[in-house]
Amino acid sequence: MPEAHEEEKLTAAEKEKWQDGWVKYKDVVYAYNEEILTFLIMGIDKASDVEEAAKGTDGGQADALFLAVLNPKDKRIKVIGINRNTMTDVDVYDGNGEYVSTVKSQIAIQHGFGNGMEESCEYQKKAVANLFYQLPIHGYAAVNMSAIATINDAVGGVEVTVPPDLDGFQEQFTEGKRVYLLGENAFWFVKYRDTDIFGSADMRLERQKQYLNGFIRSAKRAVHKDASVVIDLYQAVRPQMVTDISPDEAVYLASVAKEYAFYEEDFYMLSGENVMGDKFEEFYPDEDAMFEMILDIFYEKVQ
Repeated sequence: MPEAHEEEKLTAAEKEKWQDGWVKYKDVVYAYNEEILTFLIMGIDKASDVEEAAKGTDGGQADALFLAVLNPKDKRIKVIGINRNTMTDVDVYDGNGEYVSTVKSQIAIQHGFGNGMEESCEYQKKAVANLFYQLPIHGYAAVNMSAIATINDAVGGVEVTVPPDLDGFQEQFTEGKRVYLLGENAFWFVKYRDTDIFGSADMRLERQKQYLNGFIRSAKRAVHKDASVVIDLYQAVRPQMVTDISPDEAVYLASVAKEYAFYEEDFYMLSGENVMGDKFEEFYPDEDAMFEMILDIFYEKVQ
């Protein structure tokens, strides 16, 4: 962060007390909140149990990318939705897993340059951390999209309002209608997009934002009612998930998070411009807006 923005002049008092890692922006000094815990959640475009890819380039793309942020100081959960087409540095590897080069490309493809297991997750974690100025990420979970129905039903379902881009896709999906998602309906609500429509990734991300808002509310209710739902869900999804979070850690995090507040304004989206590249859509984030978002979520004003 200190190198991400043009340096502002320090006052004599600031120079005297200045510490490494502090950031001055618009005459305000900020320090990173070391107590925050950040987790990367990935939705992988595969419809099977996880297994090591035959080639090091078949790990599967991360069609959904979210950062879940737990702040013990204000006891709030915040979520950042990352457009799959966000252009950033992506490390390219060959089929043998040998590094080839680093290119500017859609962030979602980074997961594919790996074995589909921990290797792919570490590649994707690095790409997201780099996008956000080397942000510390404390854990990850990559879940194959086919597990959405299982996850949804484990918390008792999620209530949503059908958006325009799903109108008529299935009989129960009518624009503006309130529906309670169960089973395959939850899968299609989260996964579907018409790739022939420009900006369909943005529309799907908005839909996923709405779904996650509802899912967090349902999950908190389910955990309050029966804490064992966490370990049951972990075991049910395990065949379709790669994570560095142990079952005990998952239970602990859920027990803490259920007491945290989560509001509509706690869901952040990257602002920027979506353009058509040579072959695929490309999303270019607004650097100033992203910088301010990171300050708002992960930093505190130095008094």
